[in-house]
Amino acid sequence: MTKKIVALLPMKANSTRVKGKNFREFCGKPLFRWILDSLLAVDEIDEVIINTDAREILAENGLVDTDRIRIRDRHKDICGDDVSMNLVLADDLANVEADMYLMTHTTNPLLRPETIKKAILEFADAREKSDTDSLFTVNKIQTRFYREDCSPINHDPNNLIPTQNLEPWYEENSNLYIFTRDSFATTQARIGKHPMMMVTPDMESSDIDTPDDWDRAIVTTHYFIQKGLIKP
Repeated sequence: MTKKIVALLPMKANSTRVKGKNFREFCGKPLFRWILDSLLAVDEIDEVIINTDAREILAENGLVDTDRIRIRDRHKDICGDDVSMNLVLADDLANVEADMYLMTHTTNPLLRPETIKKAILEFADAREKSDTDSLFTVNKIQTRFYREDCSPINHDPNNLIPTQNLEPWYEENSNLYIFTRDSFATTQARIGKHPMMMVTPDMESSDIDTPDDWDRAIVTTHYFIQKGLIKP
């Protein structure tokens, strides 16, 4: 692949439910280093852009600009917990040229380089064969759902079939997005008008948002390390 691919890794100083989680020690290194190291291990990615209000904290953790890492100071008008991530991405796109943008979060520490590379290749292949303009990752779920009033949504309680035969539902897992400048312009969002989905492995599909998420991710990370699937 000869097109320029840029990874966008937004990173803010504060977090609401897990205080300072982006920089907390997580299985031997700051949380942000896990996904950053995975991105840097993907040769197809030319540059990682970190849009942040925490340059000083990053420096304290040994992270500065390099030939593949560019730290961008976040504008004050797009700082804060209530600011849409799409506004942060729009600022990056306005200042960083690329043929393809890949966006992920510091809170996805288990996403492995092999999965990231697979997403890039599948998106590039789909773009050549169709009008696909973006990709987002999902969890595939085949289980029985109910509404609040206990009425079934996707199954017949009087005619039970194995769950593996139920129609699959797909949950956006916030692990990874791929898009282009043109697709972003059509929706002002990371998912364009003609997206595709990619199912990520269950054990990699962690998104740390709560203390329970943090604890579960630690258990899975230790398992991955023991199996030699990731390096500490």
